Amino acid sequence: MAKASKPTFRIQFHSNNKIYELYAHQVGQSHMGGFIEIGEIIFGEHSKLLIDPAEEKLKNEFANVKHSYIPHFAVIRIDEVERSGKNRILDSDGASVTVFPGHGSAHSTS
Repeated sequence: MAKASKPTFRIQFHSNNKIYELYAHQVGQSHMGGFIEIGEIIFGEHSKLLIDPAEEKLKNEFANVKHSYIPHFAVIRIDEVERSGKNRILDSDGASVTVFPGHGSAHSTS
């Protein structure tokens, strides 16, 4: 019998006046009241040749994290999806935030 693949979730939540959108294999109610637990965050599944600075920033931010605990009130939405997409950080208005290496400012794109 074939082994069932792990489910993939897209999680959107508020953090530091930004909207984070992460893809992970584990999402559930935390044993700590009032928190959602996220584990097995998925990075770089789409292209090993192109490096996305925004996703690299997130990869560094979550590099040594086994599980992340997000307060219920910060969660916008959790979807089970067919496959993962790019992890990203959005401005509070929903525009993508891209930090270009070597530049001190952030550039927003839609």
